[in-house]
Amino acid sequence: MEVCYQLPVLPLDRPVPKHVLSRRGAISFSSSSALFGCPNPRQLSQRRGAISYDSSDQTALYIRMLGDVRVRSRTGFDSEKKTSHPYIDFRILHLDNSEWDSQKDKGQKLETCEIASLPAPVDDSLHCQTQHTGGNNRIVEPFEPDPILHNISSSTTKSTVEGAYSERNVRRLLSFQRYMRTSRFFRGGCSQNPLYILDEDYEGQAQFMLEKIEKWNFNVFLFDRLTNGNSLVTMMCHLFNHCGLITYFHLDIVKIRSFFVAVQDDYHSQNPYHNGVHAADVIQALYCFLCEPKLAEHLTPWDNIIGLIAAATHDLDHPGVNQPFLIKTNHYLATLYKNTSVLENHHWRSAVGLLRESGLVSHLPLEDRHRMERRIGSLILATDISRQNEYLSQFRKHLDQDDLCPANQCHRHFIMQIALKCADISNPCRTWEISKQWSDKVTEEFFNQGDIERKYKLEVSPLCDRYTANKANVQIGFINYLVEPLFVEWARFSNTRLSQTMLGHVGLNKAGWTGLVQQPSSREDTDPAQEEND
Repeated sequence: MEVCYQLPVLPLDRPVPKHVLSRRGAISFSSSSALFGCPNPRQLSQRRGAISYDSSDQTALYIRMLGDVRVRSRTGFDSEKKTSHPYIDFRILHLDNSEWDSQKDKGQKLETCEIASLPAPVDDSLHCQTQHTGGNNRIVEPFEPDPILHNISSSTTKSTVEGAYSERNVRRLLSFQRYMRTSRFFRGGCSQNPLYILDEDYEGQAQFMLEKIEKWNFNVFLFDRLTNGNSLVTMMCHLFNHCGLITYFHLDIVKIRSFFVAVQDDYHSQNPYHNGVHAADVIQALYCFLCEPKLAEHLTPWDNIIGLIAAATHDLDHPGVNQPFLIKTNHYLATLYKNTSVLENHHWRSAVGLLRESGLVSHLPLEDRHRMERRIGSLILATDISRQNEYLSQFRKHLDQDDLCPANQCHRHFIMQIALKCADISNPCRTWEISKQWSDKVTEEFFNQGDIERKYKLEVSPLCDRYTANKANVQIGFINYLVEPLFVEWARFSNTRLSQTMLGHVGLNKAGWTGLVQQPSSREDTDPAQEEND
C-alpha cells in the first residue's frame, strides 16, 4: 500500500517534533511496512486534518499537506477528478532497489523511443531558421519530456533522483501547471472516454464563460485567471470539440493538448502585450466573426481548423519588438526573410514546426497537410500591419463591386484573412474596461522597446519614447488610421448587431481618449459610456 496525493507536499525523512504532530495537516506514518497492515487503513484516509500513527517512531516520514490523503494499492491507481494542482508522483520514493532498477530501465527505453520517433524537421521550402545565421532549415526542438520520467531515466541512483526531484522539479511543477495533465498521459492515466479530458478544465465559472464564448463581452483577462494562465489551451480544446473538429479529422486528444501546450509555452509571458492572453483574445474574436450568419453557413471543417490554428499561432514566439527594430539591429530573422514580413514569416514557420513536431495531423494525406500549412501561412501573413492598406483596398473594391461570394473557396479564404486582421486589432472595439487594459499593455511594450533603443544608442522608434509619446494620442491615431477604416468595411460586409456594437465601442473609446488628451489630469479608468449617461 502506498500514500498518494495530488496537492503540493513537502516530504522530509527526519524525526518529527511532537508539537508538529498536533497541527492540522500534519501526518506521521511509520516507516515500517507493518503499518499498512493495520485494520481498515482506508477509513483513516478519508479524514482531513491531523493523523498520527506510531509517533514514537523517530524515522517516520513526515508529510505536510493541504488536502485529502488516500491510501491505495499499487495496482488500480485511479486518476484524480479535480486537478487544481500539479500531479506529483511520489510512488518512486517507496520503490525498493529491484523495482527502482526496473523503473529506471523503463525510463531509459522511453527516452530512447521518444528521440527515435521525433518527426522530421521542416523542409527547405519553408526557409525556417536554424542556429546558424542564414540557414534554410529550422531544426525543431523536441517536446520537453515529463520531468519525473526524465529524472528516472537520467539518474544512476535513487538518492540522486530524489535530490534532483526535490530541489529542481518540485519548484518547477509547483510554480505552474504545464505538466499537470500531460504527465498523466505518459503514465497511462487517461480516461477511456476520448472527450473526458475536455471536461476536466470546465468547472465553475470557466465552464460558464466557455458556454458564452461567442459573446462579444467575453472577458479574456478573467478567463485567463480562472484557468490559471491556461486560457489558450483551454479555449482551443473547447473550440476543437465544440466545432466537431476532433471527430471530423479523427484527431488524438493527447496530441491536441500537447500541441497547444507547446504553442502557449512558445509565447513570451514576459511580453506585456504579445503573449498567450493576446492570442486567446484573438481566437475568441475570430470565433465571433466566424459565427456571423453570412460566413458561418458556408464554412467547412477545413476553414474552421485552419482559422483557429492561425489565430492561436499568429504571434507565436514574438520577441516583443517590431520589424523596424529587427531590421536596424541586423537581426538574423530580418536577414533570413529579406526584411519582408519578418515577424509574420517567423510566426508561420514556428507554427508549422510545432504542428509537424506534435504530429497532430500526421495521419492526414501529405497533400492535405501541405495545403493546411500554406493556408495557415496565408492567414498569418495577412496580419502584417504594414500591408493594411493593401488588404483594405482590395476588400473595399470587392464590396463596391458586390462580387464577394462566401460560397467560393478563394473568396471565403480572403474573408477569413480580413476576419483575422479584424480580430488582431479588435481591442478598441471592446468595452472601455477591457480596451483600456490592452492599451496599457501595448503601450508598455512600445516603451520597453524604446528603452532598449535608448540604452544601445539607437534612434528611438516612433511611439516608443516613454518621455515624449502620449498614450491617449497613440490610441487615437491607432483608431483613426487602422481600426475604424477596417471595421467600417467589415460592417458593410456583415451588417449585424455585432458589427454595430463594435463600431459603437470604437466611437466611445475614441471619445474617451480624446477627453483624456484635453484633460490630462482626468481619471483614465472612467468609463466613457458612464460619463455620457451622466
